[in-house]
Amino acid sequence: MVSQDLLEILRCPVCVQEGKGELELVKGQWLVCRDCGRKYPIRDDIPVMLIEEGDKWKDTPVDDLPDPAAV
Repeated sequence: MVSQDLLEILRCPVCVQEGKGELELVKGQWLVCRDCGRKYPIRDDIPVMLIEEGDKWKDTPVDDLPDPAAV
C-alpha cells in the first residue's frame, strides 16, 4: 500500500510543469491525473511515474484498466 503522505505529494510529471497535476487513486492500483487523464500504475506498492507509462494508458477508460501486476 502506498502511504497517504506520498500520495499527497505526488504529481503528474507532465502537468506539474503547467498546472497542478493532482492525482487521484483509482482501484487502489492506479494514479489518474485530474488535468490530463494520464494513468500511472502502482506496482509492488511503487508508483511508476514515467511519462511514457502515463501516455500508454491515457486513452484507456478507468473501468478497463488492468491489474498493474499483470502487465
